[in-house]
Amino acid sequence: FKEAINFHKKGDLKKVSEICLQILKGEPRNFDVLHLLGVSSYQDNQFEKSIEYFQRAIKVNSNNAEIYNNFGIVLKKINKKKEALEKLNYAIKIKNNYFEAYNNRANLYIELNRFDEALIDFNKVIELQPNLAEAYNNRGNINNQLKNFNEALDDYNKAIQIKPNFAEAFNNKGIILNDNYKFKEAIESYNKAFSINPNINFLLGSLIFLKLNICDWESYTENVNLINKKILDNYPTGTPWSFLHFSDSPDLQKKIAETFVQKKYSQISISKQLIKKNKSKKIRLGYYSADFRNHATSYLIANLFEEHDKEKFEIFAFSFGPSVEDKMKDRIKKSVYKFYDVRLKSDQEISMLSRELEIDIAIDLMGFTEHNRFEIFLKRCAPIQINYLGYAGTLGSKNIDYLIADKTLIPKENQKFYTEKIIYMPDTYQPNDANKIISKKKFTKNEYGLPNNSFVLCCFNKNYKITPKVFNIWVNLLKNINNSVLWLIKDNFLSSENLKKEISNKGIDSNRVIFAERAPMEDHIGRQQLADLFIDTYPYTAHTTCSDALRVGLPVITCKGQTFASRVAASLLNAVDLNELVANNDSEYESKIIEIANNPLKLKQIKNKLKNNIKTKPLFNTKLYAKNLEKAYAEIFDRLLKNLPLENVEL
Repeated sequence: FKEAINFHKKGDLKKVSEICLQILKGEPRNFDVLHLLGVSSYQDNQFEKSIEYFQRAIKVNSNNAEIYNNFGIVLKKINKKKEALEKLNYAIKIKNNYFEAYNNRANLYIELNRFDEALIDFNKVIELQPNLAEAYNNRGNINNQLKNFNEALDDYNKAIQIKPNFAEAFNNKGIILNDNYKFKEAIESYNKAFSINPNINFLLGSLIFLKLNICDWESYTENVNLINKKILDNYPTGTPWSFLHFSDSPDLQKKIAETFVQKKYSQISISKQLIKKNKSKKIRLGYYSADFRNHATSYLIANLFEEHDKEKFEIFAFSFGPSVEDKMKDRIKKSVYKFYDVRLKSDQEISMLSRELEIDIAIDLMGFTEHNRFEIFLKRCAPIQINYLGYAGTLGSKNIDYLIADKTLIPKENQKFYTEKIIYMPDTYQPNDANKIISKKKFTKNEYGLPNNSFVLCCFNKNYKITPKVFNIWVNLLKNINNSVLWLIKDNFLSSENLKKEISNKGIDSNRVIFAERAPMEDHIGRQQLADLFIDTYPYTAHTTCSDALRVGLPVITCKGQTFASRVAASLLNAVDLNELVANNDSEYESKIIEIANNPLKLKQIKNKLKNNIKTKPLFNTKLYAKNLEKAYAEIFDRLLKNLPLENVEL
């Protein structure tokens, strides 16, 4: 047996198995051998064998805390969380100072969304092991989940104090600093983590995106090239959502999504269960989001909920976002059949609730955006599952059946870059609110610091969408358009300062870049009428921001790339029949803007065309949009009932 232990220390699991099985022939009830076989089988990913050996060992000795702890780890790995919790509870009952079991139980509580209980267990771990850096790091993670930001920061600092080269703690500290808008400190912490261990999952992508957030473009090209290389090597180097902002490669976006799902959800037991439904009943649609509140997604979709045909569909909303009550949330509650606040439920519980309610089509409005609960869909909460609106790309999972798009967003030749089948809407993928409120105030340039005789180039996209390449083009625009100014949204102090420095370094007066403070939505939309042209970012183009600009008659000039995110503005312009404002490359984008800006008559013609087309074209026709979407829902549901394979849908 000592020989088996030695081989186990060396990682030679095959030898461990051979020796232990030989011993069992003569000693079939040898507890230590059975226990070691259980552990080594788990390490060899032979989970059923591991369970079998643990069960046999417990029959020999049912009072060993370590084996119950290890048994719990295996059960958690194969997603038998209830049974895993029972085993860990028993381990602690046998040995009430067993800090490893408290730590494992706390991590399990996190997966069950039982954060308060997890915090109690981490406190116990620290009580038992006050100099264990990992315990403080873990408690920091749960304090972060509970929004106890100061306590979390203290925990990460304590972990680093105990273990100065603790890369994971520096990474986690960077995350919480970033979430609390302490961007400089966050970059320092990420850089420290990267210097210790550059291979921490998703770290490089987080660092690049954070620097984009403050328009710090130092080493931008080198970092993007590095992340592209790592993606090709199937390394989990960034989150798919952050990668959308600096990549126009649909191939790489698919790869990063697939790698992300494989790495982040490797322990999730993915279900493919299908639930049959009586065709004579209404189709039950479940919409899932953390953004049923004052948020861009809700501004787009609220009117769609109101226009859904309630005679044919029952609409369910599952909300797992922040606990807020506002007018938008109230509006959505009134427009759906049932509204469920499920933020305190686990992903498993939400999935099971959806099944109990017999949801036919589950629509994920989040993808990989903030506060998403993607695991709900890996557990198959409905027989049909759709990626829609909130995330501009593929989710890289075979458990998501469809993606709602249009032919501008995903040309036929690009279908191979999406793991979902495509539902092609006839006009544009984006729903809109035909009744969105626009302020009736009389806005003046003076109140926003815009010179009265200036030509206003506007971009109200988030600052993190601005790449060095786009900004260089904007600099050229200011040089070639008389009396022009650049009107941007003010995201944060650092991004504003960095953009001013950048433009000064290129020989242009920084006062020609003017930042608009945040404003109520109706004012924000209305004030855009002061601008002359909306100039779009690339590769992540304007989405809601584009339709809001068009709504008030502000022409948008965009550059169309290859990815979903880079073609959204083109899709919206197509829906108001203004394809002449869509460029196919950088030089065409720049020349279009200069040509129109320097030709007042042409700009006036475009604005008149836009004003007329808003009334007649489909972009803001929510009733038409709802009918088309419902036609798609009915078609894919009918295919399910007929047991037909998934196919692209063209309306």
